[in-house]
Amino acid sequence: VQLQASGGGLVQAGGSLRLSCKASGRTFRGQVVGWFRQVPGKERELVAAQRWSGGTTYYADSVRGRFTFSRDNARNTVYLQMNSLKLEDTAVYSCAATGNSPIYGEWTSKRWYDYWGQGTLVTVSS
Repeated sequence: VQLQASGGGLVQAGGSLRLSCKASGRTFRGQVVGWFRQVPGKERELVAAQRWSGGTTYYADSVRGRFTFSRDNARNTVYLQMNSLKLEDTAVYSCAATGNSPIYGEWTSKRWYDYWGQGTLVTVSS
C-alpha cells in the first residue's frame, strides 16, 4: 500500500485545514487508516483513525470535537478536517495504514502500522 498525504500548510490559530491521504495498492475493509502527528522531541501520536469499513472512529483527547476523520472509499482517500486549530497542533502529520486488522484498543500502537505516507507539515501561527 502506498499512501500520499497532502494539504498541510500555514494557518492562523482558530483557522481550519483539511488533510488528504490517498491510498493505492492493496486495501481491505478491516484495515485501519490513521493520522499521526509528531513534533520534534516528542513521540509520534495517533490523532484519528478508522477502518475502511467504517464504524468506530478514534480521536485523541486533544483533538476530539475539533478534528473530523472522513473517508471516500471510492477514491481510496481519507481526510482529516481540522478546525479551531491551536498553536499546539503544529506538527508533521502523516497517514498510515495497518497490514492487518487490530482491535480498537490496539489502534494507538504504531507497531500495527506497516504502511506510512510522507509527512505534511501543519504550522499554526498566532
